[in-house]
Amino acid sequence: MKPYRIAVPDTVLEDLRRRLQHTRWPATLPGTGWRQGADIDYLRGLCDYWADGYDWRRHEAWLNTFPQFLAPVDGVDMHFIHVRGRGPNPMPLLLLHGWPSSMLEYLQLVGPLTDPAAHGLPSTDSFDVVIPAIPGFGFGGKPTVPGWGANRIAAALNALMTNVLGYSRYAIQGGDWGTILGRRIARNHREQVLALHVNLAFGPPPADLPPNPAGAARAYDLTGYLHLQNTRADTLTVGLADSPAGLAAWIIEKFRSWSDCDGDVEKAFSRDTLLTNLMFYWAPNSIASATRIYFETAAEHDDIWSPPRVEVPTGIAAFPKEPYLAPRPWLEPLYDIRHWTNLPRGGHFAALEAPELLADDLRTFLRAYRSVA
Repeated sequence: MKPYRIAVPDTVLEDLRRRLQHTRWPATLPGTGWRQGADIDYLRGLCDYWADGYDWRRHEAWLNTFPQFLAPVDGVDMHFIHVRGRGPNPMPLLLLHGWPSSMLEYLQLVGPLTDPAAHGLPSTDSFDVVIPAIPGFGFGGKPTVPGWGANRIAAALNALMTNVLGYSRYAIQGGDWGTILGRRIARNHREQVLALHVNLAFGPPPADLPPNPAGAARAYDLTGYLHLQNTRADTLTVGLADSPAGLAAWIIEKFRSWSDCDGDVEKAFSRDTLLTNLMFYWAPNSIASATRIYFETAAEHDDIWSPPRVEVPTGIAAFPKEPYLAPRPWLEPLYDIRHWTNLPRGGHFAALEAPELLADDLRTFLRAYRSVA
């Protein structure tokens, strides 16, 4: 394990600016907005700002205020943030992001979770926080062989926590792929997991449920990207790796569609937040290696809802604009649900949209498991 700092070469930033300034934009259809996917007029404005207003160096310096490390695990250099808690007996906590997000998603939680006393909370609620980049995502190492699906990634994350960092037991929080990976760790490495907390819990409807055409149509509308990434990821990512405008179109549309923003993506996220997240894919050229998680997990033929049931105590934070949240009765057969909270606002990217609500629900749920940490 060695310390690490993000340092994007000037040549990468100069190339990015040149590509943005020379984007060949498609013609727009009047009045379509976001109805056919990305709103081209909005994206042109965002990309203009990316080229001539956004200050990556300022955000890079902020990112580097967090202690970061690289550690070889199963042949891949895993990039992670590790912040020790200030308080008696901090609980080890693994925070797992998803796609098209990054470790950036959790950074607003670091202070309140590691140093609760400084935020007006009991010092006994402190955590040792570990935020890894999923292998292939962001600035960490990229798998160089096939087979890095959810099961292998889950084993690598467990090895990071136990073999590299020396924690015998730890808690997990995740959304999106963080839910899937947290579920796999809890299922495959149960003896190491104190508790699992997720803000995206999804599952299949009961077999006897009547057909729901409206629900099926919404699922079809929301999951077009999923079918493509499960089957033909590299056909897509050649274009995304070459065009920052194309990358922005593919990712920003998800941030708008899946968040609690009432159709205005900048109601939920600042432009700088959106672009800093994009830089985790653009600067290290990681969009292809990140997107392959879909194909590789599908190739495992291990259904995300497959038995056995997760017997680790599970808490679920239900945010109202999470598009993939299943009703509790659908989830009871899949998890040992000990805690369920319906939150008043927030969507898919909960740690960015409502960090204080997520942190409060997480610490409330995990208090019951501190005595065995």
